[in-house]
Amino acid sequence: MSPKNLIEVENLTMRFGGLTALDELNMSVRQGEILGLLGPNGSGKTTFFNVLTGLYKASSGSIRYDGADVIGKTPQEIYRSGVARTFQRSRLSLSLTVFDNIVIGDYQHMQHGLLFNLLRRKAFRAEYEQYVEKVRDLLKIFSPPLVERLFEPVETFTMIDRRRIEVCRALMSQPRLLLLDEPSAGMTHDETDELMQDILQVRGKMSHLSVVLIEHEMNVIQRVTERCVVLNYGRKIAEGSYAEITADANVQTAYLGEAA
Repeated sequence: MSPKNLIEVENLTMRFGGLTALDELNMSVRQGEILGLLGPNGSGKTTFFNVLTGLYKASSGSIRYDGADVIGKTPQEIYRSGVARTFQRSRLSLSLTVFDNIVIGDYQHMQHGLLFNLLRRKAFRAEYEQYVEKVRDLLKIFSPPLVERLFEPVETFTMIDRRRIEVCRALMSQPRLLLLDEPSAGMTHDETDELMQDILQVRGKMSHLSVVLIEHEMNVIQRVTERCVVLNYGRKIAEGSYAEITADANVQTAYLGEAA
């Protein structure tokens, strides 16, 4: 029995004045799969993430998440429904600790009112200790050495560890859909391989989790994705396994030019 679709995109269009960034896009994301979203620079990949997470409101079309259209919902509402993401550029607060940066990812469930923190000290302490354990458990999946540096500022960490921290922050809310926007940006090939292995380990422990990965490193796409969608000028030009899309003439033309 094939898994059902968690995301269904129908005729999605996003215009910025005279520029069409997404042009009647149709695609789906299945429950529990890792989907690669590919395409040359400017093909609409990040724009799709921004529409899906409510940062942009689509010009037309729909995105159904677990059967409900998310177009018009706020980023907060979409986040609470179980969608989390990372960004191309780091959004970490470098002066804060690893714990502080990760725990922010679950702010929707935290008791952070002033009266609670001042008057219910025992409850506040208990919640704090629960979050310390939750963050430690999550970090153990990625890199056990990070657990021992939980209260050190993020600015002292390498790029790969900062990426691990960002992914952990996204996972703190226990999402059903994780959007990764070029997680290997700024890293070496060896670091990229390490991070992808970490992500595969997470997927092994969270089988319910669907992942959409934007990535330009083709060896990464080949290694971790089960299916790929390729965009060009905002339109879907190919869909299938890594082997199928790399053999597609339209994909070769989009990446390499007419000579391909």
